[in-house]
Amino acid sequence: MAKNKTTIEYVCKECSSTFSKWSGKCSACGAWSTLEERIIEDKANKRGLGGQDLESSSQTLKSIQSQENQRLSTGNSEFDRTLGGGLAPGSLILIGGDPGIGKSTLVLQTLATMSAANVKTLYVSGEESAVQVKIRSERLELSGSDMLLMCETNLEKVLAEAKRIQPEILVIDSIQTVYKTELPGTPGSVTQLRECTLELMVYAKNTGCITILVGHVTKDGQIAGPRILEHMVDTVAYFEGDRNHQYRVLRTIKNRFGATDEIGVFEMTSRGLEAVENPSKVFLQNSEEPLPGSVISCTLEGTRALLFETQALVSQTNYAVPQRVAAGIDPKRLTIILALLEKFASIRIGSSDVFASIAGGLKVNDAGTDLALALAIASNLLSIPMPKQSLVIGELGLSGEVRSVNLLEWRIKEAMRLGFGEILIPASGKIPKISNEIKITKVAKIQEAVDWLKNSVN
Repeated sequence: MAKNKTTIEYVCKECSSTFSKWSGKCSACGAWSTLEERIIEDKANKRGLGGQDLESSSQTLKSIQSQENQRLSTGNSEFDRTLGGGLAPGSLILIGGDPGIGKSTLVLQTLATMSAANVKTLYVSGEESAVQVKIRSERLELSGSDMLLMCETNLEKVLAEAKRIQPEILVIDSIQTVYKTELPGTPGSVTQLRECTLELMVYAKNTGCITILVGHVTKDGQIAGPRILEHMVDTVAYFEGDRNHQYRVLRTIKNRFGATDEIGVFEMTSRGLEAVENPSKVFLQNSEEPLPGSVISCTLEGTRALLFETQALVSQTNYAVPQRVAAGIDPKRLTIILALLEKFASIRIGSSDVFASIAGGLKVNDAGTDLALALAIASNLLSIPMPKQSLVIGELGLSGEVRSVNLLEWRIKEAMRLGFGEILIPASGKIPKISNEIKITKVAKIQEAVDWLKNSVN
């Protein structure tokens, strides 16, 4: 009879690299004090996923019968949109976000709604007692739900209960609190996280149960634990925004059943998270007259065109080195745009502090909004407000040219739907046929865009 062989290796919590010896610094990613001990047991009879003895054989792709799986609606239009149209049977979903941003609230509301539609659900809480979950449900006016609740951190007991009641949806809140008794390490360690997620993945695929994992994040905003966690699941969604702000953005960075980088916008109210049907209006200013330093632009988030407000403030510096502060914008991108304004548009801001942000707590990484940020800085410095109901779209090249953006037609249509009267676009951009209802101005250089701003006051 073969004996179990035990070996020890050290795993980096940041990059998941493995080493045979411990050291204070990970040689792969350079992080300090991130190596954790992991004990590996090579069992002779351990085969297949999750230690199961699985039998399989190869087959041709054309011989496989495809199945049209009916997605389950969550009852929340924004959550459905983020997931690509609803919950796919057998999918494994990971939801992360800062503490207090609304992860548990969203899944609790979802399960209560689906339980009311006669969908059998099981909510496993590893962080709260049954009484605490009951109190939270009363605050959200969900205390009368038929949702099943289990407060347990032992994964074997959780799966035994799940196999007994056979729920259609299983929620683990959170994955960092569950553990397997036969594995070394505390809950949340690299080994426990990987093996527990693997066990839940096998259960979801074999039974068709939709499994949602709630995950903690590190101070850098990444899911706590090894990076392999995100590779194992089908969908990864992150909550964005300030937890002290009323609006939350749920963004998918991976989705095997829909578009990636899709977003859903929610409003945190006394009754929990509510879907925002028209997100563009949420991120736009409410003042009737435009103010210097405020420019409206449009970005694409998955399949959604979203209008937002870029704000900039330029002031005389009191420091030897001027400050450059960006919120919701890549700081390096801000530095490049400031250099372009100095070089090609004669906007002298080298000795001034510059602050730039996206209103509403939104994070934008779309290069097609470069021109809007440049004009917001120029507008505030020159004290010239943008024309009323105007919108700016365009990417800036390092030679000062205004480059075309992808899916310009979608952006123009969204601006027209919200009643904008004028759009500034790249000279090389293709104008849709329906654009005769709106004034479109084309610019080829950043200097032309600044001149357009100066001439708008005449």
